[in-house]
Amino acid sequence: MAPHLDEGDDHGGTGGGTTARSTAIDDVAYLTRSEHRIAVLEALAERPRSRADLRELTGVSSSTIGRTLREFEERRWIRRNGHRYETTQLGAFVASGMVELLERFETERRLRDVWRLLPAEVRNLRLETLADAVVTAAAVDDPYRPVNRFVSLLRETEQFRFVGFDLALLEPCRTELCRRIVDGMRTEIIDPPSVARYIRSTYPELSAETLESGNLTVLLHDDLLDYGICLFDDRVGICGYNPDSGTVRVMIDTDAPAVREWAESVYESYRREARPLALETPTN
Repeated sequence: MAPHLDEGDDHGGTGGGTTARSTAIDDVAYLTRSEHRIAVLEALAERPRSRADLRELTGVSSSTIGRTLREFEERRWIRRNGHRYETTQLGAFVASGMVELLERFETERRLRDVWRLLPAEVRNLRLETLADAVVTAAAVDDPYRPVNRFVSLLRETEQFRFVGFDLALLEPCRTELCRRIVDGMRTEIIDPPSVARYIRSTYPELSAETLESGNLTVLLHDDLLDYGICLFDDRVGICGYNPDSGTVRVMIDTDAPAVREWAESVYESYRREARPLALETPTN
C-alpha cells in the first residue's frame, strides 16, 4: 500500500526536500488536530491493544477509533495482529518523537511567564533538566504561593540548606521554620550579615531558641547571590525575586540530578568562603 498523501501534496518525486518537509508537517498536523490520536499511538507503542481498549482509554466513539486506526495503517504506523493492533517500528519511532516534542512544549509553557524572573545562572541550565520541575509563581490574589510551596517542601525534609538572600522567603514562615529546626531538622543557612543582624534583633527570643537547639548553623557571606537556592533531602528549590520589592516572585523545584549537582556546587563554593555567625558580634 502506498504512503498516504492528502490532496494538494506535491507528487513530483521523493528527492525534493520541500516535498518531504510538507508531508512531514501534514502528518504532524494530522496527529495533533485531535488529542486522542497521539494517545492512541502512544498506547499502541506501549503494548498491543484492541479497539475496545482504545475506546476505553480515549473516551471517543467506535467510529472515530476505526477511522484513526485506518489512517494509522495507511501510514504504516500500526498493523493488526488478530483482534489487537500494535505499532510497527515506524509507528514506535513517531510515537517516541511526539512524546519528546510534547514534553518540550509543556516545559516551555510552564516556564514561559516566569522565565524573565529567573537568574541568568538558572536560564543557562539545559532546559531538559527542568522538564519535570514544579513552577510556582506569585499571583496578584495569592502573592505567597512560592512561600507556601517552600513550606510544603520544608515539612517533608530532615535536612535543609540555603544560600542567597533569604529574608523574603524565610521571614513569612519563620515560626514554622524555627519549630522544624528545634524539633530536629538539621539546617545550615548562608546569610548576608545584614540579614542575620536583622533576624536576631527583630526576633531575639525565637532566634535564641533556634540557635540553642544545636540544629542550626548560620554562616555569613558578604557577596551572595541575588536569588536563593534551597537544598532539601530530595529536591532543589530555586527562588527568583522582584528586584524592586524584594518579594519572592517564583520558585522552581525539581529532583533532577543535573540541577542537584549544579546547586550543590554553587552552595559549596559560597560555603568555603563563608564565616561562622559566632564571629559576628550579636545585636541585642
